[in-house]
Amino acid sequence: MDESGLQQALESISSVAVAEAFALVVIASVLIVLIQKLASALAEKLSGKPRLYLLATVPLARLLIIVVTVILIVPILVEPSFENMVAIFGALALAIGFAFKDYINSLIAGLVTLYEMPYRPGDWIEVNGYYGEVRSIGIRAAEIVTLDDTVIVIPHGVLWNTLLANGNDGSHNLMCVAELFLEPNHDVAQMQALLRDVIYTSPLTRTYQPVVVAVTDTEEGMRYRLKGYPLEPRDQTRFISDLTARASEVCHEQGVKLLCRSRRE
Repeated sequence: MDESGLQQALESISSVAVAEAFALVVIASVLIVLIQKLASALAEKLSGKPRLYLLATVPLARLLIIVVTVILIVPILVEPSFENMVAIFGALALAIGFAFKDYINSLIAGLVTLYEMPYRPGDWIEVNGYYGEVRSIGIRAAEIVTLDDTVIVIPHGVLWNTLLANGNDGSHNLMCVAELFLEPNHDVAQMQALLRDVIYTSPLTRTYQPVVVAVTDTEEGMRYRLKGYPLEPRDQTRFISDLTARASEVCHEQGVKLLCRSRRE
């Protein structure tokens, strides 16, 4: 790269040009904030996929505003001659390539995420052992909120080589599983029927979705897995707790003992 060309391009920047560029940055920042607030307010009035798709367009709109702002600022700061443009963009490309390689990798992954939509705001996902609800999707990273109300920031670049589990995939249907270990020597068919009633009678169950009571004979005891769908994905902790408590009461009434963790181990 011709250093004299870059120096000449930088020397042509005036204080007036800097003030105009700063004004454009302020306008772009205000516009981004307004879009985020308006999209959030409108999303609260929607439900289902329209809400999720609306929230997913916010990062794309933010990216477009940033790109347009940069395109407008460069000609203001530097005389738009061929030599100046080559010098400026060449220097930027070199600096960004070395200093922000991982960041750019996450940005590209973010664009792929917006296109493929492997997850959306409102989805419950698990990445690298972290499970939670997608709160927002930025250009570089996504934020999830765990069941313990902890915010986890996941760079999009992580997804290149990581398995992603999506519990509801853009819908309100999230299967939950309550697991019990019971002592053997009881009527399995009767217990399955009783536990199926437990799921259906829970006030948090989405009853028009299928429910399943799976049983497996293991060395740790008879393992029962109560599978159902809560009314809302965010109710999953309450739903599993309710199923576990109701199932424990049924086992007590039937004289079937629950096996605690210490006895199973």
